[in-house]
Amino acid sequence: MNAAMIASYVSPANLRPLAGKFLRKAAFALVVKGVVSAAIPAACAEEPAQQLAAASAPTISIDNFAFSRSSVTVPVGAKVTWVNHDDMLHTVTDEGKSFKSDPLDSGESFSHVFDKPGTYKYFCSLHPHMTGTIVVQ
Repeated sequence: MNAAMIASYVSPANLRPLAGKFLRKAAFALVVKGVVSAAIPAACAEEPAQQLAAASAPTISIDNFAFSRSSVTVPVGAKVTWVNHDDMLHTVTDEGKSFKSDPLDSGESFSHVFDKPGTYKYFCSLHPHMTGTIVVQ
Protein backbone atom coordinates (compact mmCIF):
# COMPACT_ATOMS: atom_id res chain seq x y z
CA MET A 1 0.00 0.00 0.00
CA ASN A 2 1.45 3.37 -0.98
CA ALA A 3 1.02 6.79 0.62
CA ALA A 4 -1.65 7.90 -1.86
CA MET A 5 -3.82 4.86 -1.05
CA ILE A 6 -3.44 5.44 2.68
CA ALA A 7 -4.32 9.13 2.27
CA SER A 8 -7.50 8.20 0.39
CA TYR A 9 -8.64 5.94 3.27
CA VAL A 10 -8.12 8.60 5.92
CA SER A 11 -9.49 11.51 3.90
CA PRO A 12 -12.07 13.75 5.59
CA ALA A 13 -14.75 12.46 3.22
CA ASN A 14 -14.19 8.88 4.41
CA LEU A 15 -13.95 9.78 8.08
CA ARG A 16 -17.06 12.04 8.21
CA PRO A 17 -19.64 9.17 8.34
CA LEU A 18 -17.63 7.41 11.04
CA ALA A 19 -17.31 10.59 13.10
CA GLY A 20 -21.06 11.22 12.89
CA LYS A 21 -21.83 7.69 14.03
CA PHE A 22 -19.34 8.00 16.92
CA LEU A 23 -20.80 11.36 18.01
CA ARG A 24 -24.38 10.00 17.94
CA LYS A 25 -23.36 7.04 20.12
CA ALA A 26 -21.48 9.30 22.53
CA ALA A 27 -24.41 11.71 22.80
CA PHE A 28 -26.79 8.81 23.45
CA ALA A 29 -24.53 7.51 26.22
CA LEU A 30 -24.47 10.94 27.87
CA VAL A 31 -28.26 11.25 27.66
CA VAL A 32 -28.73 7.82 29.22
CA LYS A 33 -26.44 8.79 32.08
CA GLY A 34 -28.35 12.06 32.50
CA VAL A 35 -25.27 14.21 31.88
CA VAL A 36 -26.84 16.40 29.21
CA SER A 37 -30.55 15.77 29.71
CA ALA A 38 -31.24 19.41 30.58
CA ALA A 39 -29.38 20.68 27.52
CA ILE A 40 -31.31 18.74 24.87
CA PRO A 41 -34.88 19.02 23.60
CA ALA A 42 -37.49 16.93 25.39
CA ALA A 43 -38.15 14.83 22.26
CA CYS A 44 -34.53 13.71 22.22
CA ALA A 45 -34.56 12.94 25.94
CA GLU A 46 -37.55 10.61 25.46
CA GLU A 47 -35.75 8.47 22.88
CA PRO A 48 -33.60 6.52 25.41
CA ALA A 49 -36.69 5.86 27.56
CA GLN A 50 -38.53 4.50 24.53
CA GLN A 51 -35.54 2.33 23.66
CA LEU A 52 -35.39 1.10 27.28
CA ALA A 53 -39.08 0.15 27.19
CA ALA A 54 -38.56 -1.70 23.91
CA ALA A 55 -35.53 -3.49 25.32
CA SER A 56 -37.51 -4.58 28.36
CA ALA A 57 -40.43 -5.97 26.33
CA PRO A 58 -40.31 -9.66 27.19
CA THR A 59 -41.79 -12.45 25.13
CA ILE A 60 -43.36 -15.42 26.89
CA SER A 61 -43.67 -18.65 24.94
CA ILE A 62 -46.61 -20.99 25.33
CA ASP A 63 -45.49 -24.56 24.73
CA ASN A 64 -46.27 -28.01 26.08
CA PHE A 65 -49.24 -26.65 28.08
CA ALA A 66 -47.07 -24.16 30.00
CA PHE A 67 -45.95 -20.53 29.96
CA SER A 68 -42.17 -20.42 29.49
CA ARG A 69 -41.65 -17.91 32.32
CA SER A 70 -43.76 -18.26 35.45
CA SER A 71 -42.94 -14.75 36.69
CA VAL A 72 -41.70 -11.67 34.86
CA THR A 73 -40.88 -8.23 36.29
CA VAL A 74 -41.21 -5.25 33.96
CA PRO A 75 -41.25 -1.44 34.26
CA VAL A 76 -44.45 0.56 33.88
CA GLY A 77 -45.20 1.01 30.18
CA ALA A 78 -43.63 -2.28 29.09
CA LYS A 79 -45.31 -4.41 26.46
CA VAL A 80 -45.38 -8.14 27.16
CA THR A 81 -46.02 -10.54 24.28
CA TRP A 82 -47.16 -14.15 24.53
CA VAL A 83 -46.56 -16.45 21.54
CA ASN A 84 -48.29 -19.80 21.21
CA HIS A 85 -45.80 -22.45 20.06
CA ASP A 86 -48.11 -25.29 21.12
CA ASP A 87 -50.32 -27.23 18.72
CA MET A 88 -53.39 -26.52 20.89
CA LEU A 89 -55.41 -23.31 21.35
CA HIS A 90 -54.53 -21.24 24.43
CA THR A 91 -55.57 -17.90 25.92
CA VAL A 92 -53.90 -15.34 28.16
CA THR A 93 -56.40 -14.12 30.77
CA ASP A 94 -55.75 -11.78 33.70
CA GLU A 95 -57.40 -12.86 36.99
CA GLY A 96 -58.31 -9.21 37.57
CA LYS A 97 -59.95 -9.04 34.12
CA SER A 98 -57.80 -6.16 32.86
CA PHE A 99 -56.84 -8.13 29.73
CA LYS A 100 -57.85 -11.28 27.89
CA SER A 101 -56.73 -12.65 24.57
CA ASP A 102 -58.83 -14.43 22.01
CA PRO A 103 -57.90 -18.11 21.66
CA LEU A 104 -54.41 -18.22 20.13
CA ASP A 105 -53.68 -20.85 17.52
CA SER A 106 -50.16 -22.14 16.91
CA GLY A 107 -47.89 -19.28 15.83
CA GLU A 108 -50.28 -16.54 16.94
CA SER A 109 -49.41 -13.93 19.56
CA PHE A 110 -51.05 -11.56 22.01
CA SER A 111 -49.53 -8.40 23.53
CA HIS A 112 -50.53 -6.19 26.42
CA VAL A 113 -48.99 -2.90 27.62
CA PHE A 114 -48.81 -2.64 31.41
CA ASP A 115 -49.37 1.03 32.21
CA LYS A 116 -50.03 0.69 35.95
CA PRO A 117 -47.80 -0.82 38.64
CA GLY A 118 -49.02 -3.97 40.34
CA THR A 119 -49.00 -7.74 40.25
CA TYR A 120 -50.98 -9.33 37.45
CA LYS A 121 -51.73 -13.04 37.76
CA TYR A 122 -52.82 -14.64 34.52
CA PHE A 123 -53.85 -18.08 33.26
CA CYS A 124 -55.10 -19.92 30.18
CA SER A 125 -58.90 -19.98 30.38
CA LEU A 126 -58.94 -23.19 28.33
CA HIS A 127 -56.36 -24.91 30.58
CA PRO A 128 -56.56 -23.21 34.02
CA HIS A 129 -53.56 -25.11 35.40
CA MET A 130 -51.40 -22.92 33.14
CA THR A 131 -50.54 -19.84 35.21
CA GLY A 132 -48.07 -16.96 35.35
CA THR A 133 -47.42 -13.61 36.97
CA ILE A 134 -46.36 -10.21 35.65
CA VAL A 135 -44.97 -7.78 38.26
CA VAL A 136 -45.04 -4.17 37.06
CA GLN A 137 -42.81 -1.73 38.97
